[in-house]
Amino acid sequence: MNRLFIVDDSTDIRNRLIAMLAEARNVQVVGQAATAEEALPAIEAAQPDTLLLDIRLPGKSGIELLTEVKQRYPNIQVMIMTNYDYPHYRRQSMQAGAQYFFNKTRELESLIDTLKQ
Repeated sequence: MNRLFIVDDSTDIRNRLIAMLAEARNVQVVGQAATAEEALPAIEAAQPDTLLLDIRLPGKSGIELLTEVKQRYPNIQVMIMTNYDYPHYRRQSMQAGAQYFFNKTRELESLIDTLKQ
């Protein structure tokens, strides 16, 4: 079972992802947050296997959160999802330890398929 934590400032996006994953037998959403500040203690409590993370968040950026999470939990798998799929964001995300990088608009189905595998 893949224990998933979602961090995105859009309630609509979080709810849509949760709905899309509701029937996945091997994915369990164990938490969600709208900001990096909310996410860190919740991630510690939930102990997810995978973190689904937006780049643009209020306060700290998703890349800053990614760096912090990887320092604390090096084995957590991180998937970046963003509408800002610029090459420099992709490069920074991968250098910080993300395993995947998806465009929210064009690659949402691919993201969901990857989570289900």
